[in-house]
Amino acid sequence: MKKMIDKLNSAKYQPWITFLFRLILGGVLLVAGALKVTDPYSSATSVRAYQILPIDLANFLGFVLPFAEVAIGIFLIVGIWVRLGAIAGGALMVMFIIAIGQAWARGISLDCGCFGKGGLLETDELPVWNYTLEIARDIGLALLAVYIFRFPQGKLGFDK
Repeated sequence: MKKMIDKLNSAKYQPWITFLFRLILGGVLLVAGALKVTDPYSSATSVRAYQILPIDLANFLGFVLPFAEVAIGIFLIVGIWVRLGAIAGGALMVMFIIAIGQAWARGISLDCGCFGKGGLLETDELPVWNYTLEIARDIGLALLAVYIFRFPQGKLGFDK
């Protein structure tokens, strides 16, 4: 296993891996944000459904978050401010993991709203499988952010 990791981190492959991971994390953030930018009220409803923040703060975050996701996604894809984009993207993923996890632990049945409309579900049955997949996805994306932060120099980026 160590040999495989060393090989992947070699000077030959590392810039391409960083580029690929930038495209994946940046692409997910760009698409998720773009789907919510056109309907900020649904985005605010999704944030309120987690029942963590005061309503005014949840509404504000619901309006701002899609634009932040789009900006971070563009920066990662284009390769501008890569380390900062990795920190911001990774922090968002950790925030999403915590939000979904607390909703699951508290028995709140909701659609995460990660890629558009979300909010409370009409059923009392917890979407355990969805929560598991959403948390696993966000853990994977957070790990990509860690790699990008550690190895920010990738192909086809503007950072030098």
